[in-house]
Amino acid sequence: MTTTFTRILALAGCIIGISLLHYLTPLHLNYLHDIFQRLYYLPIILAAFWFGLRGGLCCSLIVSIVYAPHILFQWGGHLTMEMEKYMEILIYNTVGGVTGMLSQREQERSVELQKTAEGLKESYRKLQDQSEQMIVIEEQLRRAEKLSTLGEMAAILAHEIRNPLGSIRGTAEILKDDYQPDDPMYEFIEIQIKETERLNRVVEDFLNMARPQQSDMLPCPVQKELETIVNLVTNDAKNRLISLVLKPQPQPLIIKADGEKLRQAFLNIVINALQATPTGGSVTISTTVSENGYCEISFNDTGVGIEAGTLERIFEPFYTTKPEGTGLGLAISKKIIESHNGNLLIHSGPMPGTTVTVRLPILDTIKGERG
Repeated sequence: MTTTFTRILALAGCIIGISLLHYLTPLHLNYLHDIFQRLYYLPIILAAFWFGLRGGLCCSLIVSIVYAPHILFQWGGHLTMEMEKYMEILIYNTVGGVTGMLSQREQERSVELQKTAEGLKESYRKLQDQSEQMIVIEEQLRRAEKLSTLGEMAAILAHEIRNPLGSIRGTAEILKDDYQPDDPMYEFIEIQIKETERLNRVVEDFLNMARPQQSDMLPCPVQKELETIVNLVTNDAKNRLISLVLKPQPQPLIIKADGEKLRQAFLNIVINALQATPTGGSVTISTTVSENGYCEISFNDTGVGIEAGTLERIFEPFYTTKPEGTGLGLAISKKIIESHNGNLLIHSGPMPGTTVTVRLPILDTIKGERG
């Protein structure tokens, strides 16, 4: 708006200035009047470029009206000169119309090109979004393929390994009774039993990861489940000389969940946090309510953190950085959380420590004091 007003003032000033030069200059200075007469083209062409066809014609009409009295009263009696100047007025309007029309077409073309550019930009954005979605879908298909293969392997493992493992463990426990704790054979049998248990856990993890399980979804108090997990791992934390802290919730929160599976997911996360935390460190569990009404449970440790390359693959089945790990703990936890319509996020920045956040929809929020 300000630019338009400034341009109109500039055109008006230009026309007035040229007209004053015409009316104040003596008639015998013909060459000056010829120059002033040509100067009128300047505001006409500018008006056409700035305002299109209407601007060019309006300006040429104003110039014609302003210039006509000069022809009639100051050049009266010189027919040849009057005809020349009347023709000049005609040319003013022709130039204003033609220049305005061309300028308007150019402006319309610029608008069309701008719209085309915006359309191409929007198309590029949509293609980029579709490309990202395709990458996500491709990753999901790869994961589904892995889980399908895992399901077949789990069925075979369950049949071929679990029963022999049970027999091996039972035999080892019988042999263990024949030796005293200070006997080397007793230690070897202990190792055999522990390794058998570890193999059994691996098989169990395969089954939990691959086979579909029925969920018994019931109202579940979040704090109670977390307290149960803390009680289970308190001794482990003490043995590692790690401070395990469960912060109280600002308000009681209830979610709809399968308590047993949820405890399994929480337990996997807490065990990973304890294993990643050095002696003298701490693991803190806290609960908040997000702005969009989700229960957010944060598991924060003071370990060394996770490298960027590892962080990208941390939820992949079988991927692990631990010598004795199976690479299924976090993958199973993520699957459990997602089956509860939640999500699991891991943040590990340049500073030491890692934060695992579990987001779950709240079934009910109890506010105020309980009577």
